[in-house]
This record gives sequence, C-alpha cells and structure tokens, in this order.
Amino acid sequence: MNQAELHRKLIAAARRNPPSERVPHAFEKRILARLRACPMVDHWALWSQALWRAVAPCAAIMLLLGAWWWFTPAGAPPANDLSQDLENTMLAAAESEQSLDFSR
Repeated sequence: MNQAELHRKLIAAARRNPPSERVPHAFEKRILARLRACPMVDHWALWSQALWRAVAPCAAIMLLLGAWWWFTPAGAPPANDLSQDLENTMLAAAESEQSLDFSR
C-alpha cells in the first residue's frame, strides 16, 4: 500500500470519528504543563561536572611525577637506555650490509 492511499484512509477514518466530549476540560494544558515541568538533561553540565571531578586526581598524578623527576639523579644514565640499544642495532645492520657488499 502506498503512502497516498494510507493517508487518504486515515483521514477518512478520522472524519468518521469526531473527538469525544469525554476529554476533561483543559486536558492539553495540563499535559503541556507536566511536560514543561520535567527537567531536561543538560549534557554540558554533566561534562563539566565530570571534568571538575577529574581535576584533583590529575593534579595529584602531575605532582607525583614532577617530584619523581625532580628527585631522580640527573647524571646517572638509565639502566636500560632504549635509544642507545636501537642505535646499536641499526648500526650493526648497516655494518653487516657493508661487509657483505665488500666481500663480493
């Protein structure tokens, strides 16, 4: 069934059944007043509350990491220097390729 035919049938059914007089006086106004009284969800307020609650833990983590950095000895090299290991690995690969080229 297409929409035009359905629309025509619904309009004809609505015209055959007039509104009832049983509807209480000012029913629409009471319903609209009740709908307006429902609180609307403010998504921006929810986000701002969550962010303000996250300020204290983030500040505490920042202070702990800052203190850890401040009190670590600066002159001592770390036990596992990943950058040095990576450089040695890359140079070892390059040196082995050069030695293979010269052996031919």
